[in-house]
Parts: sequence; C-alpha cells; structure tokens
Amino acid sequence: MKPRVFGWLAAGLLSANGALAQTYVIGVEKQAFQPHYWVSDQGEYQGFARDLLDLFARDAGLDIQYQTLPVNQLTQHLLNGSVDFKYPDNPNWAGDLKGGKDITYSLPVVEYVDGVLVAPKRQGQGVDSLARLAVVDGWTPWSYQERIDAGQTEVVHSGDLGQMIKQAMKQKADGAYYNVVVATYYLDNIRARPGALVFDPKLPHTRGTFNLSSLKHPELIDRFDRFLTEHRQEVEALKARYQVEANLDSEYLGMEQWKVDFLKRQKEKAKP
Repeated sequence: MKPRVFGWLAAGLLSANGALAQTYVIGVEKQAFQPHYWVSDQGEYQGFARDLLDLFARDAGLDIQYQTLPVNQLTQHLLNGSVDFKYPDNPNWAGDLKGGKDITYSLPVVEYVDGVLVAPKRQGQGVDSLARLAVVDGWTPWSYQERIDAGQTEVVHSGDLGQMIKQAMKQKADGAYYNVVVATYYLDNIRARPGALVFDPKLPHTRGTFNLSSLKHPELIDRFDRFLTEHRQEVEALKARYQVEANLDSEYLGMEQWKVDFLKRQKEKAKP
C-alpha cells in the first residue's frame, strides 16, 4: 500500500545542501477506532492521532508519511524497519515479538481504559455473571484471562467492533470487552443507540497509555517528548476537541454525553 502524505509536505523538504530531506514513515492502524483515528473512504488517515502527529511534524520541520497497516501486522513492520515509527504502541504490547529489541517509547500521549460494556439491566451483577464475553479478534482481555483459561468465561469471537456490539445487544454475549471511549463513541454516534450498552466500572478493567515508538530513531522520540511538554495546551485542546479521554477519571466514564451533562446539572442544583 502506498503511504499517504499530507498535502503541505507532498513536495518534500530541502536540507541545507539542497537535497531532499529524509521522509519518515509512521505506521498506523488500518481500522476505525474513532475518535482516536480512522481511515476515510479515500484512504486518508484521520482523527486525533493524525492532527497531533501533523502538529508535531510542523513544529519539528519533519517530512512524514502515514502507512496504514492491518493491526496484526504493524508491530512486525516496526521490527523489520519498513516503518520508522508505530502509533499507537505500548511497552506492554506484543512482548513475544519485541523480546530483546531496543525499542524507544515516547511519553504517554493518551490514557485509555479497556473494560466491559453490558446491558444496563446487567450493570453491577459482578464478574460471575459474565459467562460469555464478546471480544474482537486480536484483542486480549487480560483481566479475564484466568477465568477464560479456567472455563468460567467463554470468549465469543467478533470480527469487528460492530459485530461485537451487536452480539452483546442481541444477548449472544453477556458483555463486550473493548476500549470504553471508542465503544461508547460507536454506540452514540455511529450505531445511534446511546445507552444500549454501558461500562460497568465494578467489573475488572485495564488502564494504559498510547505511546509513539521507534526502533531506529530514539532521538526523534526525545524530540516528540519535548513537543508534548512544550505544547501541552495545544495537545490538551486536541484531546478535548476529539474527546479521546472523555470522563476517563470520573464516575461518568462510558456514559453518553447528554446523561453526563444532566447528572452534573443535578449535582449543581443539589449544592447548598
């Protein structure tokens, strides 16, 4: 697949001696993971991650391209050098492939929560109620692995997010395991069924971060870290615009926005 280049850098940048500057390729996931990132019908990488990385490239004067790849192939492309960077990445991911590799990771870009969404009537019933857990192929529900290995929870395989949500809504599974912000966005904005499934914070869930990684360019990861620090306000504004960390550290995580706004207003009215 031909890497996608954002327009203002399409002609390349010139180095001091007049030669074309090096182009760096960022390997990104070819999947709909809104609001973090997605690929348009025209094949263009879009979303929070695109805007953030474009901003970094402009600030650092770098010529970058995006190579969209299947999720299960992206780490191998980082390791064989066909891409210079990988986003998102995390030191805890794909340890079996990365063993012994000197990969450099950036500071956290975005925090996330992976957890289980259930029908509202099932919320609060506890982990023993999860006899069947819908999981998108390629995802590992670490918090439930012991139960799965012991035969206490059966994995219901799903080809993608849409199928997984449908399985939980049709009661073919007792819950759906996914990134909570992404699953909630899908329900609210794409499936148009806000509140059909809700995050159950009392069930086991995992917190982590999305990072930028590189095997070949640790110096540019350092530069990216400085960018995150020096442009903190702009980064936070992008996060707020795309709602990639929506209610991540509050009791409202996984709720549709109108309900969050309503509950906040009720709390304000109740104050003496």
